[in-house]
Amino acid sequence: MKERTDMRARTTVSEIDTQIEQLKEKRKTVVAKANDRFASAARRAGLAELNISDAELNEVLAEITARFRDREKRTAGESA
Repeated sequence: MKERTDMRARTTVSEIDTQIEQLKEKRKTVVAKANDRFASAARRAGLAELNISDAELNEVLAEITARFRDREKRTAGESA
């Protein structure tokens, strides 16, 4: 039996490093856009005007997140 040789070009370490840096920049952009989106929604909803602690805000947002995750699970279960 003949061994198969990989016909693809080999990737160099510097190419991988370049790809990693590009992905890090892309991640920063995605995170910044998400932050802007949620900050804008919070302002529109009036959250910036409320005098509540970060702990209270985190608790409420965690409850909202759980509610939407539950909805996604139910929807995914129906389509499966």
